[in-house]
Amino acid sequence: MSENEFFNDRKYIVSMRLSNADRIAVRSTAARLFVRESKLYRFAIHHLLNRLHRLNDDSCCGSDLLLLFLEFKEELSVHLELKKHQLFKIFNGRNTRPEKYVAMADIELLLMPDHAVRQRLQTTPDAAKTKHAETKTWLREYFLEKYQITEDEYTAADDFAALVNDSQHASYEAD
Repeated sequence: MSENEFFNDRKYIVSMRLSNADRIAVRSTAARLFVRESKLYRFAIHHLLNRLHRLNDDSCCGSDLLLLFLEFKEELSVHLELKKHQLFKIFNGRNTRPEKYVAMADIELLLMPDHAVRQRLQTTPDAAKTKHAETKTWLREYFLEKYQITEDEYTAADDFAALVNDSQHASYEAD
């Protein structure tokens, strides 16, 4: 993003399709918060982009993205309809470092229902040492261990991104 794009506070009109149930939910939520619907839409988009900020960072690739996609595990196949080959490109397409490479078998875990993830982890020798009663926690610990992801490093990057996004918040508020 260039400096001109960063400081450009022009607003653009966009169009999107929503189900009637979603439209009614937005309308009633906006009414309950005493704000305009447009403000609620901007808030929702800003919030989602803030959570997905790692996708805007070209230096984040491969295993750097695992915890982000684990957070959105259920939404990946249902709402975004992402397939394993698309995820493979997202994880490994820009990755030039072999230590960041994410195996297809691990990418598939992100698209499976919890019971299937649990079955796969039970048959994976590397996953035995991180076994946990809750499947999502077990999968997270497995990824952390296998790909040598440190939570401190991940959290620090998220904290920095939150600071950058807070500076951009002024353009979101300027309506």
